[in-house]
Amino acid sequence: MQIWKDYQETHKQRFLEELLELLRIPSVSAKTENNQDMIDCAAAVKQRLLEAGADKVTIYETPGHPIVYGEKIIDPLKPTILVYGHYDVQPADPIELWKSGPFDPTIIDGKIFARGSCDDKGQFYMHVKALETMTKTNSLPANVKFIIEGEEEVGSPNLANFVKANKALLKADVILISDTSMLSMENPSIDIGVRGLSYIEVEVTGPNRDLHSGVYGGAVANPITMLAKMIAACHDENNHITIPGFYDDIIESTTEERAKMAKAPFDETEYKADLGVSSLWGEKGYTTNERTGIRPTLEVNGIWGGYQGEGAKTVLPSKAFAKISCRLVPNQSSVKITEKILNYFKTMAPAGVTVKASEHHGGEPYITPIDSDAYQAASKAITTTFGKEPIPVRGGGSIPICALFEKELGLKIVFMGFGLDSDNLHSPNEKFDIFNFYKGIETIPYFHQYYAEGKK
Repeated sequence: MQIWKDYQETHKQRFLEELLELLRIPSVSAKTENNQDMIDCAAAVKQRLLEAGADKVTIYETPGHPIVYGEKIIDPLKPTILVYGHYDVQPADPIELWKSGPFDPTIIDGKIFARGSCDDKGQFYMHVKALETMTKTNSLPANVKFIIEGEEEVGSPNLANFVKANKALLKADVILISDTSMLSMENPSIDIGVRGLSYIEVEVTGPNRDLHSGVYGGAVANPITMLAKMIAACHDENNHITIPGFYDDIIESTTEERAKMAKAPFDETEYKADLGVSSLWGEKGYTTNERTGIRPTLEVNGIWGGYQGEGAKTVLPSKAFAKISCRLVPNQSSVKITEKILNYFKTMAPAGVTVKASEHHGGEPYITPIDSDAYQAASKAITTTFGKEPIPVRGGGSIPICALFEKELGLKIVFMGFGLDSDNLHSPNEKFDIFNFYKGIETIPYFHQYYAEGKK
């Protein structure tokens, strides 16, 4: 609608400045030192929702970080869209690899570099500005509710209890999430699913203290070596995961689904160049897009032990540690997979060391139906603003709360992400194109319009 376009053009600079202000708050949910920042960020989100036209905004305390709820109800008889997002961000480490301060948003070549710029402050804030666009132009076609949490990056440990206790408050017709990506702005896409997650930590202990590697080396098992061997044994020569029962419950993708995935544009040379690698690695028998979408994975997210300071110190360490995550596909249970991984490391311990393995958090995979009113509204909205119908794809990341929302609220989810896979999510120099930010604000009101029309 022209009135939306005119309003957004008039206020686009303010929209950007408000986002930059939000990005300056170091809302790292994983670190207790940032607890006050989490409180401050929740308050900022509340204020922005009120300014955008929400009639009611409440900050709900949890045993962890606050949840922000907002709503704009224009007519109880009209459909209601529940928007989910998160204001917490990943830790910025390693700081030395950032080209600018992670919480000092910097614009370079039309891109906002800052932690949370794409995941997920920049993306959920598109919805706040879309709400403002519709309310200030008196053109909001449906009721809107917001639930913006502060614990997504640590597994949403308190969201389940909040949702269960507030089903009436969160009653809606569909859930809309922008925490995913597109193939590109030239080839828009919609994620039709996300993978689940199982995350554990392993601790291997050998001798009761660090030892002189000359005096004891060769006679005592080195925990780092033993841990490395166990991790290496998690994959076979074809890069299949060897943990017993890991693939038991998987529903294999059909030939037709794999054929549709193959239509998505993919340039392997460009992909490798962007990552700075000479070759790709993965499960034999599957393409790169399949490996990151329809297949499960096991990855080491961190490994440490022994001396890591400057210079040399010849020790045989007492302990070694690793953080390991698995991405799961439909019909895999995070509970079952976590149990299998923990049992694997506990029973695989070589003689001379002991293993302690514990769970961090997990979440279930989720698939959204492409024949739903919500998906069709999202597809039509993107087609309207991009001039090209979006390609349905499977997302490789995880949003643990998706299965929870469907189970507790009985609602389907539609994903409308405007980030890119190359936006360095969870890495140094996270970024979000300003063009994508504005494109999201432009597109989201059309989703509301088309969804409301489809529900009449």
